[in-house]
Amino acid sequence: MRIAVFTEPHRGASYDDQLRFARLAEDGGFDGFFRADHYQAMGDEPSLPGPTDAWLTLAALARETSRIRLGTLVTSATFRLPGPLAVMVAQVDQMSGGRVELGIGAGWYAREHLSYGIPFPGTSERFDRLAEQLEVITGLWRTPSGGTYSYTGEHYRLTDAPALPKPVQQPGPPVIVGGRGAKRTPELAARYADEFNVPFTGIAQTGEAYERAREASERVGRAESGRAPLRLSAGIVAAIGRTDAEAHRRAAPLHAKSALPPEAPVVGSPQQLLDRIGEFAQIGTERVHLRLTDLTDLDHLELIAAEVLPQLDGIR
Repeated sequence: MRIAVFTEPHRGASYDDQLRFARLAEDGGFDGFFRADHYQAMGDEPSLPGPTDAWLTLAALARETSRIRLGTLVTSATFRLPGPLAVMVAQVDQMSGGRVELGIGAGWYAREHLSYGIPFPGTSERFDRLAEQLEVITGLWRTPSGGTYSYTGEHYRLTDAPALPKPVQQPGPPVIVGGRGAKRTPELAARYADEFNVPFTGIAQTGEAYERAREASERVGRAESGRAPLRLSAGIVAAIGRTDAEAHRRAAPLHAKSALPPEAPVVGSPQQLLDRIGEFAQIGTERVHLRLTDLTDLDHLELIAAEVLPQLDGIR
Protein backbone atom coordinates (compact mmCIF):
# COMPACT_ATOMS: atom_id res chain seq x y z
CA MET A 1 0.00 0.00 0.00
CA ARG A 2 1.39 3.38 -1.04
CA ILE A 3 0.47 6.46 1.02
CA ALA A 4 0.63 9.98 -0.35
CA VAL A 5 -0.37 13.27 1.26
CA PHE A 6 -2.90 15.50 -0.43
CA THR A 7 -2.96 19.19 0.38
CA GLU A 8 -5.26 22.11 -0.36
CA PRO A 9 -3.11 25.27 -0.42
CA HIS A 10 -6.07 27.37 -1.54
CA ARG A 11 -7.30 27.10 2.05
CA GLY A 12 -4.36 29.28 3.04
CA ALA A 13 -0.72 28.31 2.51
CA SER A 14 2.36 30.02 1.12
CA TYR A 15 4.97 28.33 -1.03
CA ASP A 16 7.24 28.09 2.02
CA ASP A 17 4.45 26.27 3.92
CA GLN A 18 4.17 23.77 1.09
CA LEU A 19 7.94 23.31 0.85
CA ARG A 20 8.25 22.50 4.56
CA PHE A 21 5.35 20.05 4.31
CA ALA A 22 6.67 18.33 1.18
CA ARG A 23 10.18 17.96 2.62
CA LEU A 24 8.83 16.56 5.88
CA ALA A 25 6.60 14.14 3.95
CA GLU A 26 9.62 13.01 1.96
CA ASP A 27 11.71 12.55 5.10
CA GLY A 28 8.84 10.72 6.80
CA GLY A 29 8.56 8.08 4.08
CA PHE A 30 5.38 9.14 2.27
CA ASP A 31 5.08 8.09 -1.36
CA GLY A 32 3.90 11.41 -2.76
CA PHE A 33 2.99 15.04 -2.25
CA PHE A 34 -0.10 16.01 -4.21
CA ARG A 35 -1.91 19.32 -4.21
CA ALA A 36 -5.23 20.65 -5.39
CA ASP A 37 -5.40 22.97 -8.38
CA HIS A 38 -7.66 25.79 -7.19
CA TYR A 39 -7.41 29.56 -7.16
CA GLN A 40 -9.95 30.18 -4.42
CA ALA A 41 -11.12 28.69 -1.14
CA MET A 42 -14.61 27.23 -0.95
CA GLY A 43 -17.39 28.69 1.14
CA ASP A 44 -16.46 30.93 4.05
CA GLU A 45 -13.02 29.46 4.69
CA PRO A 46 -10.15 31.90 5.28
CA SER A 47 -7.64 31.82 2.44
CA LEU A 48 -4.76 34.13 3.35
CA PRO A 49 -2.12 34.56 1.98
CA GLY A 50 -4.00 33.80 -1.25
CA PRO A 51 -3.66 31.20 -4.00
CA THR A 52 -0.50 29.64 -5.36
CA ASP A 53 -0.42 28.16 -8.84
CA ALA A 54 -0.23 24.36 -8.79
CA TRP A 55 2.31 23.81 -11.56
CA LEU A 56 4.50 26.76 -10.63
CA THR A 57 4.63 25.34 -7.10
CA LEU A 58 5.38 21.79 -8.27
CA ALA A 59 8.17 23.04 -10.53
CA ALA A 60 9.85 24.67 -7.55
CA LEU A 61 9.31 21.61 -5.34
CA ALA A 62 10.84 19.46 -8.09
CA ARG A 63 14.15 21.22 -7.50
CA GLU A 64 13.92 21.18 -3.70
CA THR A 65 13.01 17.53 -3.11
CA SER A 66 14.75 14.36 -4.28
CA ARG A 67 12.53 11.27 -3.90
CA ILE A 68 8.88 12.01 -3.30
CA ARG A 69 6.34 11.84 -6.14
CA LEU A 70 4.76 15.19 -7.06
CA GLY A 71 1.42 15.85 -8.71
CA THR A 72 -2.03 17.38 -8.87
CA LEU A 73 -5.39 16.10 -7.64
CA VAL A 74 -6.55 17.45 -9.89
CA THR A 75 -5.59 20.01 -12.51
CA SER A 76 -8.65 21.71 -13.94
CA ALA A 77 -8.98 21.35 -17.71
CA THR A 78 -10.61 24.79 -17.79
CA PHE A 79 -7.46 26.53 -16.53
CA ARG A 80 -4.94 25.70 -19.28
CA LEU A 81 -4.76 24.78 -22.96
CA PRO A 82 -3.70 21.16 -23.52
CA GLY A 83 -0.61 21.89 -25.64
CA PRO A 84 1.01 24.28 -23.15
CA LEU A 85 -0.05 22.01 -20.28
CA ALA A 86 1.75 19.06 -21.91
CA VAL A 87 4.87 21.24 -22.21
CA MET A 88 4.54 22.39 -18.60
CA VAL A 89 4.15 18.91 -17.11
CA ALA A 90 6.95 17.47 -19.26
CA GLN A 91 9.27 20.23 -18.11
CA VAL A 92 8.44 19.68 -14.44
CA ASP A 93 9.01 15.96 -15.00
CA GLN A 94 12.48 16.80 -16.30
CA MET A 95 13.12 19.16 -13.38
CA SER A 96 12.17 16.42 -10.90
CA GLY A 97 14.10 13.62 -12.56
CA GLY A 98 10.91 11.78 -13.50
CA ARG A 99 8.73 12.10 -10.38
CA VAL A 100 5.64 13.89 -11.70
CA GLU A 101 2.05 12.65 -12.05
CA LEU A 102 -0.77 14.53 -13.78
CA GLY A 103 -4.14 14.31 -12.12
CA ILE A 104 -6.64 16.07 -14.38
CA GLY A 105 -10.38 16.70 -14.26
CA ALA A 106 -13.11 18.71 -15.93
CA GLY A 107 -13.19 21.51 -13.34
CA TRP A 108 -16.18 22.17 -11.13
CA TYR A 109 -15.93 25.24 -8.88
CA ALA A 110 -17.70 28.01 -10.75
CA ARG A 111 -16.87 30.76 -8.26
CA GLU A 112 -13.12 30.75 -8.87
CA HIS A 113 -13.70 30.95 -12.62
CA LEU A 114 -15.89 34.00 -12.13
CA SER A 115 -13.39 35.60 -9.77
CA TYR A 116 -10.42 35.24 -12.12
CA GLY A 117 -12.13 35.64 -15.49
CA ILE A 118 -11.79 32.00 -16.57
CA PRO A 119 -14.49 30.72 -18.97
CA PHE A 120 -16.71 28.10 -17.35
CA PRO A 121 -18.85 26.20 -19.88
CA GLY A 122 -21.57 23.73 -18.95
CA THR A 123 -20.87 20.27 -17.60
CA SER A 124 -21.17 18.43 -20.92
CA GLU A 125 -18.78 20.78 -22.69
CA ARG A 126 -16.29 20.66 -19.82
CA PHE A 127 -16.14 16.87 -20.10
CA ASP A 128 -15.82 17.10 -23.89
CA ARG A 129 -12.88 19.44 -23.41
CA LEU A 130 -11.34 17.12 -20.82
CA ALA A 131 -11.55 14.19 -23.25
CA GLU A 132 -9.82 16.21 -25.95
CA GLN A 133 -7.18 17.43 -23.51
CA LEU A 134 -6.37 13.87 -22.50
CA GLU A 135 -6.06 12.86 -26.15
CA VAL A 136 -3.80 15.81 -26.94
CA ILE A 137 -1.56 15.60 -23.87
CA THR A 138 -0.92 11.87 -24.11
CA GLY A 139 -0.57 12.14 -27.89
CA LEU A 140 2.12 14.81 -27.61
CA TRP A 141 4.08 12.81 -25.04
CA ARG A 142 3.91 9.63 -27.13
CA THR A 143 5.04 11.24 -30.38
CA PRO A 144 8.54 9.94 -31.26
CA SER A 145 11.40 12.41 -31.07
CA GLY A 146 11.79 14.12 -34.40
CA GLY A 147 8.15 13.61 -35.27
CA THR A 148 5.22 16.00 -35.20
CA TYR A 149 1.73 15.77 -33.76
CA SER A 150 -1.51 17.08 -35.24
CA TYR A 151 -5.03 16.91 -33.86
CA THR A 152 -8.40 18.27 -34.93
CA GLY A 153 -11.21 18.26 -32.39
CA GLU A 154 -14.27 20.33 -31.63
CA HIS A 155 -12.47 22.49 -29.07
CA TYR A 156 -8.74 22.19 -29.84
CA ARG A 157 -6.68 22.02 -33.02
CA LEU A 158 -2.93 21.38 -33.26
CA THR A 159 -0.99 21.42 -36.52
CA ASP A 160 2.48 19.86 -36.79
CA ALA A 161 3.38 20.42 -33.14
CA PRO A 162 7.02 19.40 -32.52
CA ALA A 163 5.81 17.52 -29.42
CA LEU A 164 8.63 18.82 -27.25
CA PRO A 165 9.96 18.77 -24.60
CA LYS A 166 9.92 15.08 -23.83
CA PRO A 167 9.23 13.98 -20.24
CA VAL A 168 11.71 11.74 -18.46
CA GLN A 169 9.04 9.12 -17.81
CA GLN A 170 8.03 7.24 -20.93
CA PRO A 171 5.63 7.13 -22.63
CA GLY A 172 4.75 9.96 -20.24
CA PRO A 173 4.09 10.84 -16.62
CA PRO A 174 1.32 8.76 -15.02
CA VAL A 175 -2.13 10.24 -15.61
CA ILE A 176 -4.74 10.16 -12.84
CA VAL A 177 -8.45 10.52 -13.62
CA GLY A 178 -11.06 10.19 -10.94
CA GLY A 179 -14.19 11.39 -9.28
CA ARG A 180 -17.64 10.12 -8.38
CA GLY A 181 -19.20 10.40 -11.84
CA ALA A 182 -20.86 7.19 -12.98
CA LYS A 183 -20.48 7.40 -16.76
CA ARG A 184 -17.88 9.58 -18.45
CA THR A 185 -15.32 9.60 -15.63
CA PRO A 186 -14.64 5.82 -15.57
CA GLU A 187 -14.59 5.67 -19.37
CA LEU A 188 -12.06 8.50 -19.63
CA ALA A 189 -9.94 6.80 -16.98
CA ALA A 190 -10.10 3.49 -18.85
CA ARG A 191 -9.03 5.13 -22.12
CA TYR A 192 -6.33 7.50 -20.96
CA ALA A 193 -5.33 7.12 -17.32
CA ASP A 194 -2.87 5.02 -15.37
CA GLU A 195 -4.69 5.53 -12.05
CA PHE A 196 -8.37 5.81 -11.19
CA ASN A 197 -9.00 7.79 -8.01
CA VAL A 198 -12.15 7.92 -5.91
CA PRO A 199 -12.02 10.95 -3.61
CA PHE A 200 -12.98 11.01 0.06
CA THR A 201 -16.03 8.78 0.29
CA GLY A 202 -16.98 5.50 1.97
CA ILE A 203 -15.82 1.96 1.32
CA ALA A 204 -19.02 0.82 -0.41
CA GLN A 205 -19.23 3.83 -2.71
CA THR A 206 -15.55 3.51 -3.58
CA GLY A 207 -15.92 -0.18 -4.38
CA GLU A 208 -18.86 0.56 -6.68
CA ALA A 209 -16.80 3.19 -8.49
CA TYR A 210 -13.92 0.72 -8.91
CA GLU A 211 -16.32 -1.77 -10.49
CA ARG A 212 -17.51 0.86 -12.96
CA ALA A 213 -13.89 1.56 -13.90
CA ARG A 214 -13.22 -2.16 -14.42
CA GLU A 215 -16.32 -2.49 -16.60
CA ALA A 216 -15.26 0.56 -18.62
CA SER A 217 -11.81 -0.96 -19.10
CA GLU A 218 -13.43 -4.07 -20.58
CA ARG A 219 -15.65 -2.02 -22.90
CA VAL A 220 -12.76 -0.02 -24.35
CA GLY A 221 -10.51 -3.09 -24.69
CA ARG A 222 -7.81 -1.82 -22.37
CA ALA A 223 -6.25 -5.26 -21.81
CA GLU A 224 -6.36 -6.11 -25.53
CA SER A 225 -4.42 -2.93 -26.29
CA GLY A 226 -1.60 -4.15 -24.05
CA ARG A 227 -2.07 -1.56 -21.34
CA ALA A 228 -1.70 -2.40 -17.66
CA PRO A 229 -4.84 -2.47 -15.51
CA LEU A 230 -5.84 0.79 -13.90
CA ARG A 231 -4.17 1.36 -10.56
CA LEU A 232 -6.94 2.00 -8.04
CA SER A 233 -6.61 4.73 -5.43
CA ALA A 234 -8.79 6.39 -2.83
CA GLY A 235 -8.78 9.59 -0.85
CA ILE A 236 -9.16 9.67 2.92
CA VAL A 237 -9.76 12.83 4.93
CA ALA A 238 -7.73 12.38 8.11
CA ALA A 239 -7.75 14.14 11.47
CA ILE A 240 -5.55 11.98 13.70
CA GLY A 241 -4.44 12.61 17.26
CA ARG A 242 -2.78 11.03 20.26
CA THR A 243 -5.97 11.83 22.19
CA ASP A 244 -9.59 12.33 21.20
CA ALA A 245 -9.30 16.02 21.98
CA GLU A 246 -6.33 16.40 19.66
CA ALA A 247 -8.10 14.56 16.86
CA HIS A 248 -11.26 16.63 17.22
CA ARG A 249 -9.23 19.84 17.25
CA ARG A 250 -7.75 18.82 13.91
CA ALA A 251 -11.21 17.93 12.63
CA ALA A 252 -12.66 21.37 13.40
CA PRO A 253 -11.96 22.81 9.90
CA LEU A 254 -13.93 19.96 8.37
CA HIS A 255 -17.11 21.46 9.78
CA ALA A 256 -16.69 24.76 7.94
CA LYS A 257 -19.27 25.62 5.31
CA SER A 258 -17.98 24.35 1.96
CA ALA A 259 -19.01 23.70 -1.62
CA LEU A 260 -17.47 20.22 -1.42
CA PRO A 261 -19.71 17.13 -1.44
CA PRO A 262 -20.14 15.06 1.76
CA GLU A 263 -17.03 13.18 2.85
CA ALA A 264 -16.18 10.26 5.13
CA PRO A 265 -13.33 11.47 7.36
CA VAL A 266 -11.31 9.40 9.82
CA VAL A 267 -11.28 11.33 13.09
CA GLY A 268 -9.45 9.49 15.84
CA SER A 269 -6.32 7.49 16.56
CA PRO A 270 -3.53 6.21 14.30
CA GLN A 271 -5.02 2.73 14.69
CA GLN A 272 -8.37 3.95 13.36
CA LEU A 273 -6.63 5.30 10.29
CA LEU A 274 -4.79 2.00 9.84
CA ASP A 275 -8.10 0.16 10.08
CA ARG A 276 -9.65 2.36 7.38
CA ILE A 277 -6.64 1.89 5.10
CA GLY A 278 -7.00 -1.86 5.62
CA GLU A 279 -10.66 -1.71 4.59
CA PHE A 280 -9.71 0.10 1.41
CA ALA A 281 -6.99 -2.46 0.70
CA GLN A 282 -9.57 -5.23 0.86
CA ILE A 283 -11.52 -3.73 -2.05
CA GLY A 284 -8.43 -3.38 -4.24
CA THR A 285 -7.03 0.04 -3.33
CA GLU A 286 -3.34 0.27 -4.15
CA ARG A 287 -2.64 3.85 -3.08
CA VAL A 288 -4.27 6.14 -0.53
CA HIS A 289 -4.14 9.93 -0.72
CA LEU A 290 -4.46 11.33 2.80
CA ARG A 291 -6.03 14.77 2.85
CA LEU A 292 -4.46 16.79 5.67
CA THR A 293 -6.13 20.16 6.09
CA ASP A 294 -3.53 22.32 7.87
CA LEU A 295 -0.14 22.62 6.16
CA THR A 296 1.29 24.36 9.22
CA ASP A 297 0.44 21.38 11.46
CA LEU A 298 3.69 19.49 10.98
CA ASP A 299 3.07 17.44 14.13
CA HIS A 300 0.06 15.84 12.41
CA LEU A 301 2.24 14.70 9.53
CA GLU A 302 4.97 13.44 11.86
CA LEU A 303 2.45 11.49 13.94
CA ILE A 304 1.15 9.63 10.88
CA ALA A 305 4.69 9.01 9.62
CA ALA A 306 5.71 7.55 12.99
CA GLU A 307 2.57 5.62 13.97
CA VAL A 308 0.91 4.61 10.67
CA LEU A 309 3.48 4.19 7.90
CA PRO A 310 5.60 1.58 9.75
CA GLN A 311 2.49 -0.61 10.17
CA LEU A 312 1.59 -0.76 6.47
CA ASP A 313 3.58 -3.89 5.64
CA GLY A 314 0.82 -5.99 7.16
CA ILE A 315 -1.82 -4.45 4.89
CA ARG A 316 -2.39 -6.10 1.50
